[in-house]
Amino acid sequence: MPKVPIYNMAGEKVSEMELNDHIFGVEINEHAMHQVVKNQLANKRQGTKGTLTRSEVRGGGRKPWRQKGTGRARHGTIRSPLWVGGGIVFAPKSRDFSYTLPKKLKRVAFKSALSSKVANEQIKVVDEFILDAPKTKEMVKILKNLEAEKKALIVLSSNDEAVIRSARNIPGVATTSVNTLNVYDILKYDHFIITKDAVERVEEVYA
Repeated sequence: MPKVPIYNMAGEKVSEMELNDHIFGVEINEHAMHQVVKNQLANKRQGTKGTLTRSEVRGGGRKPWRQKGTGRARHGTIRSPLWVGGGIVFAPKSRDFSYTLPKKLKRVAFKSALSSKVANEQIKVVDEFILDAPKTKEMVKILKNLEAEKKALIVLSSNDEAVIRSARNIPGVATTSVNTLNVYDILKYDHFIITKDAVERVEEVYA
């Protein structure tokens, strides 16, 4: 079982914790992680773009000039893609980009992402976050103590309004709970800061 130190908010090591091998010590499957990240990004797409084809552009019902005898090229409508203001060839249309993946694949990717953070020593387990009130300055100080000032994801066992509001104005720092933790967010940030309670919740759900 991989062992990681547990830190307090001052950045001091207070104890150690053994992580579950089946979650934090699995063989890293890069293909599974790639598939899940691609799926998450596709599911986020709105797919609301759209332009008009030649049949949808307003006007152009009358032939602009007769077929022969004018010396000009033959045309049937001023809404042809060849004309300014005409339709678009193979016009992009609104569509749903979302698709589903097997649950087993998503579980493998999730465990691989967590294991990669442990393998790369990018995980920091904190005993607890205690903030009396939302204070950005206090959160900046905590992150500095943990040596995780840039691109850090803070994972909580439950929604703590004081912590969330303290971190939301810091560039490159985000907060999430165990319920909404996903592969994309785990891999996106350089530092993975998780509370001891959140680790136990993850092990309870995914073991």
